[in-house]
Amino acid sequence: MAGSELAARVQEILETDSEEFADRVEREVAELKRELSDGTFNNPQGVVGLEYEFYAVDAETDALARVPRRLLEYVGFEKELGLHNAEMQTSPQPLSGYGLRAQEAEVQARLAAAQRVAVAEGLRLVSDAMWTHPPVGETPDSYLADSIEEDGVRLATNMSNAVRYQAMANTPFSDDMSLDAPGVRLDAQTVMPESLITSIQPHYQVPQADDLPTYFQYALRIAGPLLALGVNSPVFPPQLYVDDPETVLANSPDEARIHVFESVLNPDDDPKVRFPRDLDTVEDAVDRVAADTTVVPELQSREGGRFDGRFAHYRHKHGSYWRWVRPVIEGASRSSANARIEFRPIAGQPTVRDSIGFLAAFAGLMESLTRFEHPVYGQSWETAEANFYAAAVDGLDADLRWITADGDETTDPDVLYSELFEYARDGLEARGVTPEDANRYLRPLRERVDREVTPASWKRREVRERFDAGEPFTEAVWGMQAEYIRNQRDTLVDGCFADWL
Repeated sequence: MAGSELAARVQEILETDSEEFADRVEREVAELKRELSDGTFNNPQGVVGLEYEFYAVDAETDALARVPRRLLEYVGFEKELGLHNAEMQTSPQPLSGYGLRAQEAEVQARLAAAQRVAVAEGLRLVSDAMWTHPPVGETPDSYLADSIEEDGVRLATNMSNAVRYQAMANTPFSDDMSLDAPGVRLDAQTVMPESLITSIQPHYQVPQADDLPTYFQYALRIAGPLLALGVNSPVFPPQLYVDDPETVLANSPDEARIHVFESVLNPDDDPKVRFPRDLDTVEDAVDRVAADTTVVPELQSREGGRFDGRFAHYRHKHGSYWRWVRPVIEGASRSSANARIEFRPIAGQPTVRDSIGFLAAFAGLMESLTRFEHPVYGQSWETAEANFYAAAVDGLDADLRWITADGDETTDPDVLYSELFEYARDGLEARGVTPEDANRYLRPLRERVDREVTPASWKRREVRERFDAGEPFTEAVWGMQAEYIRNQRDTLVDGCFADWL
C-alpha cells in the first residue's frame, strides 16, 4: 500500500462517527449475550491453539532486518507490527495426544519452510522476547521512532501497513506513547516501540462458555508462576540506556517486555494493558470489552462470511482490549463458535519445544485445576497480581505465594513447581496424552526449575561474563545476542533451551 493510499485510509478511519460506532457495539453486545444464553459458544471438549511471533535478522551480522512482505505471504505467516516481525497462528486442535502432536508438527513444518525461504533471502527468523541489535547503520531510537507526515497524517516509517495501528498515532492516544522502563526512555509518536518485543500466546477453549470465569480465575493464579519460568528479556538495545552498565546489570528486570507493553500502550489516566480482575460471569467478560476505551473506532460491514461478523464492532474493540490474560468469544462459523482464554504473559522462547511446553503446561493446568477444584482458586486477586509483577522483575528468584492442594500457603518454589507440574501432567494425561509425551512436553520447563536457570538469567550471565572480560557494554550485549542466535540455529525446530546448558 503506497504512503498516500495508507494515509487516505487512516484519514477515513479518523473521520469515523464514534457515536455510531458505540451504538453498533451496544446492539452487538445484546445479540452476543443472546447467543451465549442459547449455548452457541459451548463445545464438547477443550481445544488448544497457539500464536507464535518472530523477528528477522541478517544471517551474516545478526542485526535486525526487515522481512519482505512477499516472503511472509509465500510461507503463510502474517504481518505483525514492525517490518521485522512475522507471526504464525496454528490451527485449533482438540486437547489430546493427537492434538498436541498436531500443534507441534504444524509449527515445525511451517517454521522449517519459512526458515528455508528466509535463508535464501539472507535472513533468519528468531524466536526471542526482545531484539537488541538494530539494523546495520541505524540506531534503535531512529528505527523505532522515525515517522513521516503524508497528507497531514503521521505514518511510522518501519511499521507494517496496519491501518489501525498507524491511525493510533493520529489520535489523542498517541500523546502518551513513550517507552519508559528501568534505565530506558524513548519518546515516540507512534506505537512502533512496542515492536521491540515478541511473544507466544497459548489459547485454551473452554467446553462450556458459562464456566469461562472459573477457568479465567485459575489462569490468573498461574500467570505469575508460568511467567517466572518464561522470562527472556533482561536487556534492551544498549543504545537506549541512560544508566551505566553496572546499574543496568544490577537493576534490569528479567522480563522487560512487561514494561514495554505497559508503558507504550498505557495512557497515564487509562491503563489498558494490565493484570485483569476476576470475572463473575461470562457476560461480565463481554461487558468489560464493551466498556473498554475505544482507541480507533471503525465502522465495518456485517458481511464477509464469518458468523461473528455479526459482532464486528465488538470484535474491533476486543482488538485493543490489552490485558495479560484475555477472554475471547468468537468463531468464523456457528459450529466453530467458542469461548476461550488467551494467555499473554509468555515471551518468545528459545525453541519450538519450549513454546509447545508452555502450551501443554497451560492447557494441562486448565484441565486439572478446574476438575479437582484446586484451592489456589481462593487465593486473593491482589496476591495473584503481586506474583505476576514480582515474576516479571525477578523470574525464578521472585518470592511467589501459592496455595497447595492441602490449602496451605507456601513461598517454597520447590513445592510450588512440583505441584504445578504434577497438575499439568495429570491434566494432559486425563485428555489422552501418554505419560511419556506429557513428560516430554513438560521436561523443558522442569529443567529450568531444577537447574535454576531461565533464558533471562542465561542472557544476563552471558552479558556479565563478556563485560567483565573487558568488552564494551554494547558489544557484550550484541555478543550475547549472537550466541543466542547461534545456539538457536541448531535447536530451534528439534531441540530445547535445556540443551544450551
